Amino acid sequence: MKIIDLLAQDKPTLSFEVFPPKTSDTYDAVAGATQAIAALRPDFMSVTYGAGGGTSDYTVGIASGIREQYGVEVLAHLTCASSTREHVAHVLEQLKARGIENVLALRGDIPEGGALAHDYHYAAELVRDIKARGDFCVGGACYPEGHPDSPTKNADMDHLKEKMEAGCQFFTTQMFFDNNILYNFLYRIREKGITVPVVAGIMPVTNGKQIARICKLSGTYLPERFKAIVDKFGDNPSAMRQAGIAYAAGQIIDLIANGVNHIHVYSMNKPDIAALLQESLSEVLK
Repeated sequence: MKIIDLLAQDKPTLSFEVFPPKTSDTYDAVAGATQAIAALRPDFMSVTYGAGGGTSDYTVGIASGIREQYGVEVLAHLTCASSTREHVAHVLEQLKARGIENVLALRGDIPEGGALAHDYHYAAELVRDIKARGDFCVGGACYPEGHPDSPTKNADMDHLKEKMEAGCQFFTTQMFFDNNILYNFLYRIREKGITVPVVAGIMPVTNGKQIARICKLSGTYLPERFKAIVDKFGDNPSAMRQAGIAYAAGQIIDLIANGVNHIHVYSMNKPDIAALLQESLSEVLK
């Protein structure tokens, strides 16, 4: 089933993101974790893609395993910053052979010590290639606080609109911790003529040490009430775990109450976190 058809249904959806192993010796452990999340029967799961090799070799295998063993629809990530058109064509043929018809098209980061492949410069170029090579449902990424490489938020929205016009059928947001940021973003992009569905990306922070890494990678704004939770419980793993899940659940409840029905959880290959969050939303998601 295509993701866009799921998003068209008049009900909330909950999906989880997982990532493949970095090395072959951890493949079984990662596959086990992703399958445990698939057993929760989310509306769909996305599987990330490592730039320049490495985890990219396992994306198709993990995604097809989820779909074939559990019947859960999958969204395979595909990045292009360090990929050639030949490599992209090869991956798309693998996806088609496994019956995977949903792709999240991303520029991706250039790996440390790696180089730009020069075939692609922007995600919109990858979107056009994917649409030209099969009947794929294509999604893209969006940044409610602005892409870190974009000079202005207006320029970022121009690129977002270009991706939509290239064939992107929905967008998934970068994580955010203040729902007002998303509501303002949605207003601005609709004014810009960006009309496709937007899936809200939520990160349950269950470890205080995650915060520094999150801020370094994305520059995400942390509201005072969130920082207070980390200050209070960050050194107590069990308390931080409970508080982090509760905060994420609160965000999701507020989003759904305000008409943002589609939630994508960055579950970090943690089945227990995914299960507890899903359970806390069981009535809300009906």
